[in-house]
Amino acid sequence: MQLSDRIGRRLKLQDLHILMTVVQAGSMRKAATLLNTTQPAVSRSIGELEAAIGVRLLDRSPQGIELTDYGRALLDGGEAAFDELYQAIKRIEFLADPTAGEVRVGSIAPLAGGFIPEIINRLLRHHPRMVFRVVSAQVETLHRELTERKLDLLIVPRLELFTDELFAFETLYDTSYVVVAGAQNPLARRRKIELAELVDERWVLPPPEHALGPIYSEAFRKSGLAYPHTTVVTMSSEVRMNLLATGQFLTFFHDDALKMSPRHSEIKALPVRLPIAPVANGIVTPTNRTLSPAAQLFIDCAREIAKPMAKRK
Repeated sequence: MQLSDRIGRRLKLQDLHILMTVVQAGSMRKAATLLNTTQPAVSRSIGELEAAIGVRLLDRSPQGIELTDYGRALLDGGEAAFDELYQAIKRIEFLADPTAGEVRVGSIAPLAGGFIPEIINRLLRHHPRMVFRVVSAQVETLHRELTERKLDLLIVPRLELFTDELFAFETLYDTSYVVVAGAQNPLARRRKIELAELVDERWVLPPPEHALGPIYSEAFRKSGLAYPHTTVVTMSSEVRMNLLATGQFLTFFHDDALKMSPRHSEIKALPVRLPIAPVANGIVTPTNRTLSPAAQLFIDCAREIAKPMAKRK
């Protein structure tokens, strides 16, 4: 009997789920607790799975368990299979009730605070039972979450992390970056400022090598300047916004995120010309995955909202 035939007859989704839980938990004992079962039952399930496939999936030791190469290959396929099954169930639910559906979307904080709510508000007018799970995080975290199929799509700037063949990037609109100060900052009353004049100000910025730091670094580099001494190093937009409100700090923001921010009256873009090209904001989706109808609705709505923004550029 061919291996594929044997798997079709003997492989159980429950056993595959138990294997995934064991790997996540790090031991069969912890997995048994998570699954509300016994350790012998977990061990028996793994044994049946290994017998069905004909190879060892886990190496056991007093220190715990470790995936073999065979186990890693099966786990990679298993995660994809469970995700496709999840998406299929979501499609069935949506077909049964087109007003419902769940979308898991990730974005960086400036877009999550402005552009994403615009999409959600518009969709809820026509699909009041839709559910949205929004993750606001740094791009490195979003990349991992999308790769691990914990998110359906991202709304993010076009960055190197999302340019390989695993992802598809669709541009929605281009955005420019601006230097921002609190409305009470004396610089907010100036009509023209050179970036060189601001190097010694108090800056709140991400590390130059992380998140959007490389884009900000480029602005200084092209102006013949080094990345400024940063008083507060953070990747949190909320921290940056709170510090800006004191009138003592400067930072960078997307111009569109600035306009959409609920706190836009507390901050102001300074008249500084930055020598960097606009950056595309867009939709990132995995290339090897079928989107649910709800996720497709979300994307269609994002395109509609972005149209006038793209025309203004």
